[in-house]
Amino acid sequence: MKYLLIALLFFSTLLSGTGCSISPRQPALHDFGFSAPISTDKNKGDNNPAINVDAPTWLWDDRIRYRLLYASPTHVGFYGLDRWVGPPPELFEQLLLSSGKFQNYALIIWLHEFEQQFDAPDRARVVLRFSVEAYSSGLDKKVNSQEFYLERPAATPDAAGAVSGFARLTRQGADRIQAWLAGLPVN
Repeated sequence: MKYLLIALLFFSTLLSGTGCSISPRQPALHDFGFSAPISTDKNKGDNNPAINVDAPTWLWDDRIRYRLLYASPTHVGFYGLDRWVGPPPELFEQLLLSSGKFQNYALIIWLHEFEQQFDAPDRARVVLRFSVEAYSSGLDKKVNSQEFYLERPAATPDAAGAVSGFARLTRQGADRIQAWLAGLPVN
């Protein structure tokens, strides 16, 4: 009976957590990959492009979003152990600014959609939808606007697939904006 009481006491100590130390895993932080540093020199004046990326309030957090279209298309889920280092609009703006490709226009970009979508449990894609307004002479004269819809299959149907897919998709978005701007009338 004495051994049973000791075993019961030991077991309750383990259950209460005082006999073991389990630390929860911290979320892994992700960005879109390497990008050139952004210049903070304010003396360069006109050489700094004016780019502003905005989005609905639900996209201004650091969670990686997904949607199970095959099971519950109106439910938005989030990965618990993977997050962005900052909100997607900030990361996209940083990518565009660091590219240095948008010197001739001021851009206002509205991010509409930024999520991983599952068509089946083993098949996912990443989706990026945004609109761009191009202005000349600061924000004095709107030159044109364009909406972009980009998607690509995720390499794997998980958080890692979402992160690598968005790293490629955002760069493709920057290239598409550049190509669109090249077709606009010269300032």
